[in-house]
Amino acid sequence: MQFIGPLAVLLIFMILFALYGNFKFPLTIALGAVLTGPVGSLIALKLTHTPFSVSSVLGLLALMGVSIETAVILVSYINKLRLENKDIRTATREASLLRLRPIMMTALVACLGLLPAALSTSIGSDSQKPFAIVIVAGLVSRLFLGFFVNPVLYEMVARDGDVLQV
Repeated sequence: MQFIGPLAVLLIFMILFALYGNFKFPLTIALGAVLTGPVGSLIALKLTHTPFSVSSVLGLLALMGVSIETAVILVSYINKLRLENKDIRTATREASLLRLRPIMMTALVACLGLLPAALSTSIGSDSQKPFAIVIVAGLVSRLFLGFFVNPVLYEMVARDGDVLQV
């Protein structure tokens, strides 16, 4: 886990850099995912008295992947609107509203798919339950917090002269 975790983060960051061609947008995407993803997961683990295990850590890695995916959907659409000559604030507001449904669908598919495993109490659920709890609770919290944090982070770093790639 000490090797795979940082390697996964590094690969994701390199892919985001290749996508956007700068460090600003990948940094805001990664920071938004790190600030909003684990909140619900850690609270859910505490409330359900589930120990933090290797299965939980794997769930956090999967959660980061989905969180970054939803942030990429938002940032790419903001950049698309900015390429259509909209100012930063208008593009951010419109993209947040117009991308709400695709982002909710992405998050809810994973939540609903893992909900039976998160609620399971049968034999053998000890290894799957922490993984599912982390992802379900993390995606729900990310869904609510992400729409406040990511647009704010984007507006903080975006400038009118940015070279934009969708």
